[in-house]
Amino acid sequence: MLEINNKLERCNICRHEYTSTHIEATPGVKIYVCENCLEASKYNFIWICMNCGKVYMRPKSFVIKNLTDVELKKAYILCQDMQIIQGIDMCIACDPEGVVNYMKHVKPAAEC
Repeated sequence: MLEINNKLERCNICRHEYTSTHIEATPGVKIYVCENCLEASKYNFIWICMNCGKVYMRPKSFVIKNLTDVELKKAYILCQDMQIIQGIDMCIACDPEGVVNYMKHVKPAAEC
């Protein structure tokens, strides 16, 4: 649930606007989101790396069209009309080796 207080912080998504609207993603870690970025989340999937803070934004139609995992595609289609900003544990920018190693151990859905 988003909270509003009197403290203004820079938006974690665009890093331009100042806002008091935030959510505590994990204990002690607050994510601030401005109105413009909340509006953008209607049309885009937004992921923020909880490790380095890098933000990834992709149009919802593009993401859904290019998904090959049927179950993941169903989940994203169900979220298509929602405003969601997702936190991810790590990204390719902060841990390229870790992502490559992780993907080596994940079997594609077609092989399961």
